[in-house]
Formats: sequence, structure tokens, C-alpha cells
Amino acid sequence: MAVGSELQAELWRTAGDLADVAAAHCLRLFRSPDLVAANKAASGFDPVTEADRAAEAAMRKIIAERRPGDGVDGEEYGRETGSSGFTWVLDPIDGTRAFLSGAPTWGILIGLDDGTGPVLGVVDQPFTGERFMGGFGRAEYRRGGDSSDLRVRACPALADAVLYTTRPEVGSLAELEGFMEVSRQARLTRYGFDCYAYALIALGHVDLVIEAGLHSYDIQGPQAVIEAAGGLVTDWRGRPAHQGGRVLAAGDRRAHAAALEILSRVSD
Repeated sequence: MAVGSELQAELWRTAGDLADVAAAHCLRLFRSPDLVAANKAASGFDPVTEADRAAEAAMRKIIAERRPGDGVDGEEYGRETGSSGFTWVLDPIDGTRAFLSGAPTWGILIGLDDGTGPVLGVVDQPFTGERFMGGFGRAEYRRGGDSSDLRVRACPALADAVLYTTRPEVGSLAELEGFMEVSRQARLTRYGFDCYAYALIALGHVDLVIEAGLHSYDIQGPQAVIEAAGGLVTDWRGRPAHQGGRVLAAGDRRAHAAALEILSRVSD
């Protein structure tokens, strides 16, 4: 979809305002004794908090007021189809377990999908005051009133790579085995950073993130940021990843190709 410069600026401003309003709701309860979590899972633990729900509701209100023709797809309140061709893909708190634990590695995720994938994205960590934005040929890092360009770093070989995933289990046994083969060849493997690890690819400090079992709202915001910063996000077969599932994100196409050669052998 062709997007002129005026519309690009409007969408960029709207994405920033969505992050601002969500941040206010999240910060009100982060590390608060009043924070209470409910469990969405029939088995296991899939937490949701008042902050998740209030943040998404506030973002949806802004979209309805400013961009009433746009669709919305969010983790907490589902999908609303629009007429403009754009859909805002929202995860009000990616990393709710970290949020509950007081760890500042959660983030607010905002993606704008034009029907082919995300064209604009935000990863916002309001407690540290960091915002990662990317889209329409622009990638920006903001903190403390300052801003700078985002750019991935070079990583010519898997042996040079810093690799992240959220949980050591990764997914199925076959998916775990594929991840561990990449991990054995990487320089360093770390766990537990949720969306923040994707932001660190765009910032040039991490080389690979490998995950499985994602939803569209988990990846569209980070994907737009990484791609705008010069990186690459696909599934484990090298196909589009914006609908979720198995995801391989990389800053350097050479490291991506080396990891993909291993992960593509994992059975479906």
C-alpha cells in the first residue's frame, strides 16, 4: 500500500501517542503492591493484569477517535476489522511475567499492518524510558529526551552471535533441539528478555532471537523496528513471520542464513 509522507507522519505520531497512553497505565501499577494478576490459562500460568487491559483499552480509544477506519487486533480484546487497509496490532504488556516480577524487560508492542505485514512498529519500555520505533525507512531510539538512529550490527558468522530466547523450553521437543543446535554454535546464549531482546537487535547489541509459539501481536511491532534498522525477521523456513508461530530474527543476513539452515530442518 502506497503511503504518502503526510500519512506517514500522522501514523508515526499516532503510534507514539498510543505508546504514551499505554505507558501511563502500565507505570501506575509496575512494582506496585496493588498489582494483582489473573490466570487466563486452563492449565499452567498465563497472567493478565489490570494494567494489560487498561493499556489496551486506552490505545483502542485513541485509534477509534483518530483513525476510525483502521482495524485493531489486540491480545486482550481481540480483533475489530476496519475499512482503511490498516490494522493496529497491540500487545499492551509483552512479558507480563517480567512485569509481575518487577523486572524492566517487558514492553508495550505496537505494530501497524497494511495487509502484507507490519510497516510501522514500536517497542516501548517506559520504566527505563526507552522507545524503539521503526517504519517507512526510518528507525529511531529515544531515551531521556534524546534520539538517535537505530542500526543493527554486523555478525558474519554464527560463532560470533549473541543469541536470545524468552524461555529455555522454547516450544516442542523438536523445536528445543533445533534451538539448542544453534545455541551450541553461537558465542553466547541468554534467556528471559521477552520483547526487549528484539529491541536489542535493532540497537546493535544482540544478533539473533529464536522463538516458537508466538502470536501476531508478539512479533509485528518488533519486526517493523528490526527491519527498519536493517535486520531480518522470518519464520524457521525463511517465510513471512508476521502472523506469529516460529520466529527467527537477526541483525545480519549471514547469521540469519546460518541459523536458518539448522532451524529449517525442524519438522512441522
